[in-house]
Amino acid sequence: MNWNTIQNGWKEYEGDAKLQWSRLSPAQIKATQGQRQHLSARLQEVYAVSPQEAERQIADWQSRQMENP
Repeated sequence: MNWNTIQNGWKEYEGDAKLQWSRLSPAQIKATQGQRQHLSARLQEVYAVSPQEAERQIADWQSRQMENP
C-alpha cells in the first residue's frame, strides 16, 4: 500500500494511528490530514525523536496497515 492510499483514506486510519502513537492527541492526528511529513513533524515534536526515527516508525506502521487492510 502506498502512502497516497493512506492519505486519501486518512479518516479510516486515524484510529490505528492513535493506537500507535498514544501521546498524540486526536486533534493532532486529525490535523496531519494524513500528510506523512506532518505526521513525522508531530512525532518528532511529541516523542522527541529524530527525523530518521520518526520515518522508521511511520514506515513500520504503514507496513502493518498493508497486512490489515
